Amino acid sequence: MNDIIFGPVASRRFGKSLGIDLSPGRKQCNFDCVYCELEPAKPMDHYEEALSVETILSAVKEGLKEHPDIDVLTVTANGEPTLYPHLAELVEGLEAIRGATRLLILSNASTIHRPEIRRVLQHFDTVKLSLDCATSRCFKRIDRPADSVDLEAIKEGMLAFRQEYSGALIVEILVVEGINDKPAEIEALDAYLRRLRPDRIDLGTIDRPPAYRVSPVSYEKLRRLSLLFDPALSVHIASRRDIGEITPSAYSDEEILHTLSKRPLTAEDVAILFDKASRERLETMLRKGQIGIRETHGVKFFIPA
Repeated sequence: MNDIIFGPVASRRFGKSLGIDLSPGRKQCNFDCVYCELEPAKPMDHYEEALSVETILSAVKEGLKEHPDIDVLTVTANGEPTLYPHLAELVEGLEAIRGATRLLILSNASTIHRPEIRRVLQHFDTVKLSLDCATSRCFKRIDRPADSVDLEAIKEGMLAFRQEYSGALIVEILVVEGINDKPAEIEALDAYLRRLRPDRIDLGTIDRPPAYRVSPVSYEKLRRLSLLFDPALSVHIASRRDIGEITPSAYSDEEILHTLSKRPLTAEDVAILFDKASRERLETMLRKGQIGIRETHGVKFFIPA
């Protein structure tokens, strides 16, 4: 039972989180992503082994009793949580015991085209969906999905969910060197995400040993790629890998405003990109009201006023 619950994990974005693993015994997923930290495994369309709802809820109750100050319960899996066959019943049980604790799910979005899955996901306060590519060839190379998984169905399902869902929708893009780090792939994602309008986009890269021989990209590369997205989209660079190569730069007031108009920055970005004098200049502009702060579900961005 202890394998089901993990954490707590402290997160600046979500607070104190307790994880719920719906497949603690083995990897059960309809993707075999090249960057996954789990061992390679043939994609499957359904769980071959499924814990009972009662077993999971019992473990969650113990976890909440031990950690009563939890901010969020995060539903995930060694694989894809929406493949769990009793998800609707489980979520109903979680709602009955969670109290003020928020519910979050981390999904690869593979089943989002199914109306019954979209109905279940509407019970979560935050839904985080992966979308590493918007083109079919790239999607198959990086996510290695089961034959039954169709990218266009995923994209249409996400658009439908955006119309139905009133909570926080976050899209995660994980960039792998040589696969989805080309400008054409980012431009295809941007075109789609401008239609979807998620509340936030988390742009990251590999930060754990991957299943296959693939490599992360640097923070500097992520930063360049982030500039290819429409400035109206809230893009958060979620990775801090390989930032030692960056020398902080000097920015004038005009350059700061121009930079923020192209891509709003977080405090972490500013600490990496700006030298001391430029950080002080930004603080002065903030006090004068030339720069404002926009908070997007736990992440604060500096923006032109």
